[in-house]
Amino acid sequence: MPGKLFIDIVSPDGSVFRGEARALKAPGVEGSFEVLYNHAPMIAAIEIGPLVVVDPSGEEIVFATSGGFVEVLNNTVTVLAETAEPASAIDVERAREAEQRALERLQAGGSDIDRARAQRALERARNRLRVAMGRVGTRAS
Repeated sequence: MPGKLFIDIVSPDGSVFRGEARALKAPGVEGSFEVLYNHAPMIAAIEIGPLVVVDPSGEEIVFATSGGFVEVLNNTVTVLAETAEPASAIDVERAREAEQRALERLQAGGSDIDRARAQRALERARNRLRVAMGRVGTRAS
């Protein structure tokens, strides 16, 4: 059995996940990446996408994230996330409503700033829906 990582995922709302894992898969701004045991030290920015913790038994615990940073040092991985929501906690109907509101704002037009905010809201809602719909075999911490 390969060595284990210690994962700590925190958001402004507090601790989201703490525990041992085999791996962490993250949506890096320059492409997705995976952290395994004995990974080189690094700091990387992450964007909207699924954040996946592979627990010691091999089960994937999936979180919807909207960005942040990952630090890897001495087999400890710290994720400072803008948001990190476990798949099991996502309210699908609420995510669908947020997607619809963002689509309506985009269709309504407005300033470039409003369009950029609506586009980001749409991406967050769609990410939450993708993560929630694929939540089979996931658990919250």
